[in-house]
Parts: sequence; C-alpha cells; structure tokens
Amino acid sequence: MAQTSTKKYSKDMTVGVPYKLILSFMLPMMMGNIFQQFYNIVDTIIAGRFIDAKALAAVGSTGSITNLFFALGNGLATGIGILVSHSFGRGDMKNVRKIITNAFVMVSVTALFVGGLGFVCSGFVLRNFLHTPADIVDDATAYMAITCIGFIGTALYNTISYIMRGVGDSRTPLYFLMISSFINVAMDLLFVIVFGMGVVGLAVATITAQALSAAGSITYAFLKNPVFKIGKCDWGLDFDVIKKCYTLGGSMALQSGLIALSFVILQRVINSFDYIVVAAFTTTSKIENLVNMQFKALQDSLSTYTGQNIGAKKGERVKQGFRSGMIMMVIYAAVMIVVMMLFSDVFVKIFIDSSETEIVRFGSTAMKILSAFYLPLGAIYVGRGILNGAGDAKFPLISGIAEMTGRVVFPAFLCSLPFLGAWGLWVATGVTWTIVGVTAIVRFNMKDWRKGLF
Repeated sequence: MAQTSTKKYSKDMTVGVPYKLILSFMLPMMMGNIFQQFYNIVDTIIAGRFIDAKALAAVGSTGSITNLFFALGNGLATGIGILVSHSFGRGDMKNVRKIITNAFVMVSVTALFVGGLGFVCSGFVLRNFLHTPADIVDDATAYMAITCIGFIGTALYNTISYIMRGVGDSRTPLYFLMISSFINVAMDLLFVIVFGMGVVGLAVATITAQALSAAGSITYAFLKNPVFKIGKCDWGLDFDVIKKCYTLGGSMALQSGLIALSFVILQRVINSFDYIVVAAFTTTSKIENLVNMQFKALQDSLSTYTGQNIGAKKGERVKQGFRSGMIMMVIYAAVMIVVMMLFSDVFVKIFIDSSETEIVRFGSTAMKILSAFYLPLGAIYVGRGILNGAGDAKFPLISGIAEMTGRVVFPAFLCSLPFLGAWGLWVATGVTWTIVGVTAIVRFNMKDWRKGLF
C-alpha cells in the first residue's frame, strides 16, 4: 500500500468500491483528453475556416506519419506508468523513484532521436511514400517538420503524466494541459490571422504549447509531489530498471507503432482520392479522436487501477474492474451512437465551412457509419486497459498486429468495390474495430496472462 505522505498527490486504488475509484479517476482524464485533442482540433478548424480547404488537407495528410512517431513515445510512457503503478501498489517507493529518474533519461534520448528522424525525413516520406498530392505537399512538409521538432515536449509531458497517473494523480496533468491549450488557441489565431503565417503558424503554436505543458507539469511535480522527492542516490542509471521499462514500454510502443503504421499505409489509399475526400477524412478523424479519447480515459483508468491491484496481489478486484469498465463503456457507446446519428452534420460543420457541401456530406454520412461500430471500439479499450495494466507483454503485439492487418487489408479492397468507392475508407475502420474488439475480449478470457499475477 502506498505511503500516507503521498495521499494529497496520489490515490490508493487497492481499497474501495472499484467503479467509484475508476470513475473518479477517469473524469479528470476525460477533460484532459479533450484539451489534448484541442491542439489538433484548433489547427483543423483554423486551417479549414481561416486559410482554405487545401490547408486543412495538408494538415490532415501528415497525421498518420506524425502519429507514428508520437505513438512510439506514448507507448514507452504508458509502459513506464504501468511499472510505476505496480511498485506504488505494493508500497515500494524507492523503486518508484528509480523508475522516474531512469525514465526521463530514456524518454529524452528516444524523443530526440525519433523527432530528429521525423524532421529530416518529412519531405521524402510525404512525397515518395505517402504520395501526398502535389498541391498540398509543401505545406504538409512544413507542418510535419516543425511538429517533429517539438516531439520531445510531447514525449516528456506524456511521461510525467503517466507517472502521475500511475500513483493515482489524474488531476495535476489536466491543469497544465488546460493552460497550455488556451495558449495554443491564442497563438494559433495570432500567427494565422494576424501574422498570416498559414500552416507554419499552426505548427509553431502547437509545439510551443506542448513544450509549456511539459515544463509546467515537470516543474510542479518535482517541487510539490512527495513521490518526486528525488535524492542523489536515485539518479544513478539502473540497467535492470531500464530493461524493464524498455521491455514493457517497448511492447506498448510496438503496439502503438503498428497501429500508427497502419494509418500511414491507409493514408496512401486516402491520398489516391481528391482533396475533398482527404479533407472529409481529416475532419471525421478529428471527431473520431474526440470519441476515442474518452474511451482512452477509461482505458488509462483501468490500467492504473489494474496495475496497483496487481502490485498488491488483489486479483479478484481486477475482475471487478473489468466488469465495471464494460458497463461504463456500454453506456458511453450508446450515448455517442445516438448523438452521432442525430447531429453528425453539426460536428462536421465545426471544422469546415458549410459552403463546402461535398465535404460536409461525406463527413456527416461517414460519422454515422463509424458510430454503428462504437461498441466493439469500446471493447478494445476495456481489454487494453486491463491487460496493459497487468503487464501482459503478449497482448500489445497481438492487438497491434490485428489492427494493422485490418487497416491494411480492408481499405483498398472495400474502396475497389463499385458500390462503395471512397465510403470503403470508413467501413474498413468499423470492420477493423470489430476484429480487434473481439481479439481483446478473447485475450482477456485466456488464462496464461494471469499466472503468477493473482
């Protein structure tokens, strides 16, 4: 059990009613995820409404490849947070501090390498691999290159955020993210509308805001949170800890990377259509991310809850957490299905001017198609939350391969069908969700990952 001195900045999830613990932990993360999506959403809205539809397409065309880089860093941070939750659950604060110090070294080195690689290769990848349309490729290259420069800010924020969540603090990261989100909006408007910097202004505003959220949350954690009271003895490199972080974090990064890579491959299919379809897919992806982020809040809550209870050897509470998570998921999915069926056009018009009638029509219909698959989508996040929190090293690979296979195989095939055409892009997403959702539930019911944990 965690030490009492940390109670103000942490939460012991090994005692208490499971659904209440999960829900109270999840709500701040839901708000945080909304603000995190704010970065990209504001870019999309300003690009579509204050620049032009081609700028919107340029920003959207980079999403899959930049997400690949960010997914690697996020996966590593997720694994680090899970290891922290295991140690915190069994009251081993010395090991928590070791993980924290080694994690910052690992993530900094990884982020500099990955971000630098993305910066150098951005133009080549967009032109030669993704076949980005010629009329948007220059803006897309500039946006991607600048975004990759700021990758270290995103990676460090995710790391500190997942460490805080590992010890039960889901509120502190939210506060700094909210502040940086408002700064991001202000700088977007200033750089684009006042200075006329176009897509470059959007990218500069975004990476600056991300860096501020990282700097603020790290500074606060080390000054205020007792968990981060690091002594000189805690700063030495511990290769056993590093190995564990890279083993679990690497498996999470592999899962995220495979999923992100599948979107890179999918982007080639998307870019084979004209800018109207590209812009419509960009718009629906932003809306889809808002829905996904709330599922992800549930996933991350279940991961922390599971991690702490695994550390405390309370297996029965893990099963109770799974049941609670499934109930919450079904309620949220049902609400969002109704909302999208009734108001999908309203959401699309937030991102694109209503005069772009073809894009609005594509996007509205696509959101209705996607909403029909929200239940299997939710099953993915519940399964991942429990299995990732338990430290199941096999599941990330299984899940990543299943999702990558679906996104690679189905889009090209479905889009080639005359009666579907471009609609196959969105149908393929729903079919993929179904396959991966079933995979998650099947894996949860397998016994091998539970051995030695309960």
